[in-house]
Amino acid sequence: MEAEDIFYNKQEYIETASGNKVSRQSVLCGSQNIVLNGKTIIQSECVIRGDLANVRIGRHCVISKRAVIRPPFKKFSKGVAFFPLHIGDHVFIDEDTVVNAAHVGSYVYIGKNCVIGRRCVLKDCCMIADNTVLPQETVVPAFSMYSGSPGLYTKELPECTQDLMMDFTKGYYQHFKALTQN
Repeated sequence: MEAEDIFYNKQEYIETASGNKVSRQSVLCGSQNIVLNGKTIIQSECVIRGDLANVRIGRHCVISKRAVIRPPFKKFSKGVAFFPLHIGDHVFIDEDTVVNAAHVGSYVYIGKNCVIGRRCVLKDCCMIADNTVLPQETVVPAFSMYSGSPGLYTKELPECTQDLMMDFTKGYYQHFKALTQN
């Protein structure tokens, strides 16, 4: 099944030399601490908190509308410490999702309206279903799907998950097209 084109207003997005497309309606706090490795789409009303700690986002990632990406923190007796957040390649984060993880591997799909709790670790090739709430410090193993509130193991994913996610994110990027002005 061929993906449908998704059109955006060219004036609303900034396109970088490495092919990143970042909405002007997104909020990148501490942008000097945010690294996008290329061909990543940041849609409108997203918030990425690079002011708290470094945030690295891999190649061919999609951060959908109203998603919040925020580095994890740990409370100590003398205060709070924030830790860097690394998101791998070919990761899709759907609308209205909050990611507060310690690490998100590559080839990961995170559904709509999810909450990824503080210091969670999502291994490569895993999936988080829509409306899932992962408690803090949850480790999601490779090739597994989690769903529910609290998020629990639901099923095993096929070995081709890596290829499916590569095709999905590359296809999404190719079909994310600027509206042509008449």
